[in-house]
Amino acid sequence: MRERLVETLRLHLVTDSALCGERGVLAVVEAAVAGGVSCVQLREKSLPTRAFVERARALKAWLAPWGVPLIINDRVDVALASGADGVHVGQSDMCAFDVRAKIGPGKILGVSARTTDQAMLAAKMGADYVGIGAVFSTGTKNDAEQLSLAEVKKICAVVPLPAVAIGGI
Repeated sequence: MRERLVETLRLHLVTDSALCGERGVLAVVEAAVAGGVSCVQLREKSLPTRAFVERARALKAWLAPWGVPLIINDRVDVALASGADGVHVGQSDMCAFDVRAKIGPGKILGVSARTTDQAMLAAKMGADYVGIGAVFSTGTKNDAEQLSLAEVKKICAVVPLPAVAIGGI
């Protein structure tokens, strides 16, 4: 399963309505998948819950024939309601152990990590992968501090999970 997950995470798009602008989420995701994206994470910080679930369902339906999983950022409720393939949580979101209990073993669980301790704890709590970063500065998260590439390498060397570089890629 780990090899399959590594391939699934090869090129992981994180997107939302604000990033997509007038083009719209579906058009941007369609172009990204055509360009080789192998996983899509939907991150909607300002969309009301009902609209977020509807968008996630539509995206999941479009992605399914392509075999591209949909991961929902932060919102376990939206992931479950939409039938998404998984959830990604940060350090200030619901604990990975609790998320795993809610989504079960068949869904993908990603956890953001900035340190080796955070990454190892994520693995112990049931995460399938860690998102390490921010690797580069990003305009989408003003409070994201950039990690050195040496720190990224250090985390990757010790964590027994696939890792995804996040932030400004």
